[in-house]
Amino acid sequence: MTTDIRLVVLDMAGTTVADGGLVERAFAAAAGELGVEPGSADHAEKLDYVRATMGESKISVFRHLFGEEPLAQRANSAFEKAYGELVDAGHIAPVAGAREAIEELTGSGRTVVLSTGFARVTQDAILDSLGWRDLVPLTLCPADAGGRGRPYPDMVLEAFLRTGAAEGVQQTAVVGDTSYDMLSGVRAGAGLVAGVLTGAHDAPALRAAGAGHVLGSVAELPALLDGSGRPDGTGR
Repeated sequence: MTTDIRLVVLDMAGTTVADGGLVERAFAAAAGELGVEPGSADHAEKLDYVRATMGESKISVFRHLFGEEPLAQRANSAFEKAYGELVDAGHIAPVAGAREAIEELTGSGRTVVLSTGFARVTQDAILDSLGWRDLVPLTLCPADAGGRGRPYPDMVLEAFLRTGAAEGVQQTAVVGDTSYDMLSGVRAGAGLVAGVLTGAHDAPALRAAGAGHVLGSVAELPALLDGSGRPDGTGR
């Protein structure tokens, strides 16, 4: 039952935060740091992989792309630096209605946790830029859950354990814009797994990865959890 949800784990970029493609811009900086030529076949192939794995821990992505750990760490550092500079320059904003939705969920007695595949330094930069430091009681990045990000269930389970907000994982909702968000929710045993169409992946991809609901945006989530927003999971 959607109305029995006590803990809501929300993704950030693409779900609650609109970053206008900053991941791809920051990746270009990281790729350039390692000598990948813009416009080359190698660059295009790596960018395709970045797009396909949106939501995954970024260091995991770079380990796949560059193999050797020192190269992956260099790429990740360059990525985080470039993304942070773009955030500081004001290139992000809340998804329309996201803050209001979070406040409504909290006001209904539910606990909201924000999670990300970025490193803590980047997550904090986003929270500071939006003035969201005190918006929720807990924010999580992969390092907070032992280092494994999505599609593993670790961050969802960490939220469940740290908050004590739900009696069982079935009282947890996981919401995000990528297939990896959906997989992490399914693997955690979340009672509700919902995709949103404000980010990286479309409805068929989200459903194929386990989404029981697909919403136009996170702004529709409070109505769904209160039982007035397509509880049959038909979505769009």
